[in-house]
Amino acid sequence: MKQIVSIAFLCIVTQLVFAQTLINSNDRHLRYMGRVKVNADSAELSWSGTSVTINFKGTGIKALLRDQSGINWFKVIVDGQLLPDIKPDSNKQWYTLVSGLPAGAHTLELFKRTEWIFGSTWFYGFQLDQRASIAKASPAKKHRIEFYGNSITCGYAVLDTTGKDRGTAPYEDNYLSYAAITARHFNAEYSCIARSGIGVMISWFPQIMSEMYDRLNGGDENSKWDFSLYKPDVVVINLFQNDSWLVLQPKYPEFKHRFDTTAPTPARIIDAYESLVRNIRNKYPKANIICALGSMDATREGSPWPGYISKAVANIGDKKITTHFFPFKNSPGHPSVAEQQAMADDLVHYIETTIKW
Repeated sequence: MKQIVSIAFLCIVTQLVFAQTLINSNDRHLRYMGRVKVNADSAELSWSGTSVTINFKGTGIKALLRDQSGINWFKVIVDGQLLPDIKPDSNKQWYTLVSGLPAGAHTLELFKRTEWIFGSTWFYGFQLDQRASIAKASPAKKHRIEFYGNSITCGYAVLDTTGKDRGTAPYEDNYLSYAAITARHFNAEYSCIARSGIGVMISWFPQIMSEMYDRLNGGDENSKWDFSLYKPDVVVINLFQNDSWLVLQPKYPEFKHRFDTTAPTPARIIDAYESLVRNIRNKYPKANIICALGSMDATREGSPWPGYISKAVANIGDKKITTHFFPFKNSPGHPSVAEQQAMADDLVHYIETTIKW
């Protein structure tokens, strides 16, 4: 009799375990945002702000993840509310994202807050609590926006409140960047192509934006993005901050790599920017393109860099390509949380008053 009871109990436990619903990474009900490589068994998230969203009915959810470096961070957003961030390990394992929710319909977004230089993260799927079920994906959003930028756009050091301006993974949060805030304001699909330290002509490393802007994975030169998959209504380019420093550093290795011994002339700087914008315009013939700059010292009073951008845009002569310069924040380091918000407010106002979309 005891053996029969034990077997019955084991059957009940087994049924409860298998009652949990497994959702594979390629399930049609999931919605990815940004440049994400979705394979048969996993989805690779590398760029800042890439995310996966699920609608479900239940009380909790887990995710199966593996991180390339073990140092990336993700936001967990449930029904619009921020929960504690998670840092996936380099070993593939399950993470409880939320539990104990009221029974009913919920939306969860897993958002990569760190940039691709910290490595990729592989998402294999979700596991819903027992008696839970997946729901249809939300309808496509009305607007789409894409950003090309550097550390400012990445959200570099935005979480560092000590004044040390640290750019390591724990202190970077793209969710708090002006770019992501602007996208959320308009409830827009969001794509962010950015790397800290990158420039148009010269960077703090060998790669420049014209060599990276078309990649599916920023760290893989053979990984090319299919531009037909995402057509933004608005493109924001916020570059030249790093160029403004590095063209004055003739002893820096990348100066020698890009310019030999002679700093670029204004005409060459303008031509380089114009070339990048034309390349992006060729990918998105109908988009509104905002050529921005700031809010660090490239827009300080007397800086020639806004003028270079204005001249390049004038040379192109496209009414849907405009300029917008963020005021110099006049404070040390990278933009703080408050300064990123101020940039977002500024950009939102510009878009609302200038662009019809």
